[in-house]
Amino acid sequence: MLLKTFGWSFAVTALGLVAAVFYGGWTGFGIVAILSILEISLSFDNAVVNAGILKKMSAFWQKIFLTIGVLIAVFGMRLVFPVAIVAISAKIGPIEAVRLALNDKDQYQQLVTDAHPSIAAFGGMFLLMIFLDFIFEDRDIKWLGWIERPLAKLGKVDMLSACIALIVLMISAMTVATHAHQHGGAHVDKAETVLLSGIAGLITYLVVGGLSGFFENKLEEEEEREHEQEEEAKKTGKKVPAVVLAGKAAFFMFLYLEVLDASFSFDGVIGAFAITNDIVLMALGLGIGAMYVRSLTVYLVRQGTLDDYVYLEHGAHYAIGALAVILLVTIQYEIHEVITGLVGVVLIAWSFFSSVRRNKALAAAEGKGSGSDDKAEVSSGV
Repeated sequence: MLLKTFGWSFAVTALGLVAAVFYGGWTGFGIVAILSILEISLSFDNAVVNAGILKKMSAFWQKIFLTIGVLIAVFGMRLVFPVAIVAISAKIGPIEAVRLALNDKDQYQQLVTDAHPSIAAFGGMFLLMIFLDFIFEDRDIKWLGWIERPLAKLGKVDMLSACIALIVLMISAMTVATHAHQHGGAHVDKAETVLLSGIAGLITYLVVGGLSGFFENKLEEEEEREHEQEEEAKKTGKKVPAVVLAGKAAFFMFLYLEVLDASFSFDGVIGAFAITNDIVLMALGLGIGAMYVRSLTVYLVRQGTLDDYVYLEHGAHYAIGALAVILLVTIQYEIHEVITGLVGVVLIAWSFFSSVRRNKALAAAEGKGSGSDDKAEVSSGV
């Protein structure tokens, strides 16, 4: 199971490290190895969230996610994206941007650093909306009940997530954006840039997420019909397969996953410049890390980990919220990538151990023959 799921990741790791040695010697080998670990640590919460969506999709679309999706993640976000943001922000052609990336690494790094406010605003708003929509939804299972219960009640107010996100964006534009960090330690006013980029991130989330939700609603209608078929199947002894996302529904879910991955990769791409400004080594290291995130996503789905450890998804979304705030703060202040990675790891580890404790409590309650009321209280979380 392990080799089947992570086989391609192991192969890409070997090829990537060999290529690093040929390209940059043992120094290149070390840089690529460090970048790979950085990407995995920063994107573990991405894998957990991806798994929650991917398990709803058909086997065909899961394979698409692991093939075309990997190409988009590795070559698109880890190679093309760093070049594209330089071309757009510096208003130069893509060929000139590639030339800078390969031949004038210092100038290239400067342009990427100067483009960071717009990147952080776009990614921060997209991730913030994911967190807010999750935290304001009334869920049967609650992890931090003392926080989630009152927020679930507030979530009944229409468009509350978008209102809060816009308020956060306005505050960011009037505070951190007025002294945005630029290359060389200078600070400039990027309020307008942050506002426009943040609104673009919000619109992207609303469009892609809205389309995904629309087709998910159609899926629920199919599930209702499936339930009726199951009732009929009980009489005939036939087995009815579960309804999974396919067609347009799966396509928009796939699109949502790719935009989500792009938002997660912002901090990894920007953080990579603290280690190297060589675009080739950066693409190799982050590409290897992206492969492991994909494999880990599939592993979580196939093992049913999210069903066994029910608070993992909560921890991942709290990590998303923390990452959104960190991205917005980094418009003005530098935050070390180790801190960013540790925040996500700590939250997910906490949610994992909370899930283990919950499972033990449920098992003990069942062993004592406790009633359903006791079980419901245990499952509601802290």
